[in-house]
Amino acid sequence: MTNIIYRQESYDIVGCLYEVFNCLGNGLSEIVYKDALEYEFTQQNIPFEREKEFSINYKDIVLKHKFYADFVVFGKIILEIKTVEILTDMHLGQCINYLKVSKNKLAILANFKGEGLEYKRIVL
Repeated sequence: MTNIIYRQESYDIVGCLYEVFNCLGNGLSEIVYKDALEYEFTQQNIPFEREKEFSINYKDIVLKHKFYADFVVFGKIILEIKTVEILTDMHLGQCINYLKVSKNKLAILANFKGEGLEYKRIVL
């Protein structure tokens, strides 16, 4: 049997994604889904940080520009929210970059725009 990283935590996050989708449907702006997820995480007692800032080290300095992940959930899972027609390699690359700078191992990329809720797990 394959060992799935953060199985229960992922299940809890995806449950919140579906709860938000079932209540709001698709087609709204990204910020609305983020606000709804913040509410849902709070209601489910799921620890999260919203718009988590990550610095980028380069040689012996910290660069001026930062990355901002939509959410860090359970202190170890990046959750990135999109409202695009189709998820692309650019969106996957964004999650991979967040994983690299955060030193986390799992990101969940969720899209509320298509036919239904779409999500992908990205593991580093």
